[in-house]
Amino acid sequence: MSRSSVLSATALAAAVLLTACERAAAPPAAPQAPAFQAISLTGDTLRTLPLSAETRTRYETQLAEARKAYEHTPTDVDSIIWYARRLGYLGQLRESIEVYTRGIELYPENPWLYRHRGHRYISVRDFDAAVADLEKATALVAGKPDEVEPDGQPNAKNTPIGTLHSNIGYHLALAYYLQGKFDKAAEVAQREVNAANNDDRKVSMSHWLYMSLRREGKDSAAAVVIAPMSRDMNIIENHAYHRLMLLYKGILPPDSVLTVGPEGELSVSDASAAYGVANWHWYNGRQAEATALWRRIVGAGQWGAFGSVASEAELARLPKDSAATK
Repeated sequence: MSRSSVLSATALAAAVLLTACERAAAPPAAPQAPAFQAISLTGDTLRTLPLSAETRTRYETQLAEARKAYEHTPTDVDSIIWYARRLGYLGQLRESIEVYTRGIELYPENPWLYRHRGHRYISVRDFDAAVADLEKATALVAGKPDEVEPDGQPNAKNTPIGTLHSNIGYHLALAYYLQGKFDKAAEVAQREVNAANNDDRKVSMSHWLYMSLRREGKDSAAAVVIAPMSRDMNIIENHAYHRLMLLYKGILPPDSVLTVGPEGELSVSDASAAYGVANWHWYNGRQAEATALWRRIVGAGQWGAFGSVASEAELARLPKDSAATK
């Protein structure tokens, strides 16, 4: 081979190597924004979360920081999770799911990725996919030590109340509940109530356990769940669930739980509390009141709230010719 041929081959190899290095160093492509995020269970197109200007600005700042970290270290699992979480807070749910899926391709045995993606599958109303992810996460953490989960938006005391195991259990119980599989929801929720090591976790899981049992007609078992609930529990974050448990026990009236904003609007926590009140009406034989409240929750537009998702599920389950829907 001539000297010029050798030089040409060397130059070509160097160019190929440089191109490969540039490709490897390039930041990952941003997830594609869909035309809409989900279709509600009642047939509405869901696009943008109703966030206040202040909240949206804060979330966008946090997302920009998370995106920068992700682009710098796109294979770091923490960078992946926080980028996807920040997308989710802004209602960019499909983009969030795409980033978690990229992470799972890299780390197929990481339970955090399945836990968080399962949560977002609930948000987009894909309960079967949520159950699959959360069952996978449950299997991955079985027999392993629990870990505190950092809050994306810290509570008033800046004290995380959830853990990896408890958040997997919470969302799995919820996903089963939304499917109408109240027996499976109760099984998971009971396990989490038994494992709860603070009052916030206790009231949140007891709430879904109690409602699952009531929907199954197991009123005696449900009464056992609310027996230990009291006004003086140490609640940091889950005040709506706490008030609901006191309502179920007969300590608080429904108008002390069903709160709204100054213009009659519902916040995320208001929607969750309102769903609990509506469900309380339903299993106590007041179907018309329950249905009217479910419709009000859905109409309020807080479609990212679990109370709104659950209200959609209830309305979708009603017979089309049911008097309760009229």
